[in-house]
Amino acid sequence: MSVPFPEPTAPAGSRAEVFLRYLDFFRSRLADKLESLPAAELTRSRLPSGWTPLELAKHLRHVELRWLEWGFEGRAVDNPWADHQDGRWHVEPGETRETLLAGLDEQAARTRAIVESHDLDETGKPGDRWGDADPATLERVLFHLVQEYARHVGHLDIVTELAADQTGELFSAERAVVRAPRPADRYPAFSATQWFTHSPRPSIQVRSTFPGCR
Repeated sequence: MSVPFPEPTAPAGSRAEVFLRYLDFFRSRLADKLESLPAAELTRSRLPSGWTPLELAKHLRHVELRWLEWGFEGRAVDNPWADHQDGRWHVEPGETRETLLAGLDEQAARTRAIVESHDLDETGKPGDRWGDADPATLERVLFHLVQEYARHVGHLDIVTELAADQTGELFSAERAVVRAPRPADRYPAFSATQWFTHSPRPSIQVRSTFPGCR
């Protein structure tokens, strides 16, 4: 079920609840967009950076796990980097849209339980997650999670437009957005690679994973 956008004017009981509403909203958008894609698109990369929609979903679940369970609460986690392999995002052969979204729902419940049982200005427990840095407060961790979700759901917006010609922040599997046909002479149907090579531009280096995603 789609989660409504957390309007800034909607009353909230606490700053923590505002963070939770935004995380719920972004997870909902992620799920809606994944469910709108044909099965073949879930394991296909539409962009030169090489990631797939299923890899993105697994990554975001593990971002929450790393920052809140392994990091803030200092819990022992068997494999906090299970979404990575050989320097890029990774899914196992048996992982599907259904299993990954179910795992995201489970992670969301754990995230809410952690946030509701701590103060925002509480500092995380020391541990390997922080490296040589001092542990962050819960509020700083939640800001980081919101920007991770906002950034990556935006990336998925690009993929759903290329793959299924669907646009809109509030797109859901139940509420398709109808848009006017693109003028052929203005927006030629280039592939993602062709968009990068169509016109002269400074050379770029494509990374297999996104910088800053931890």
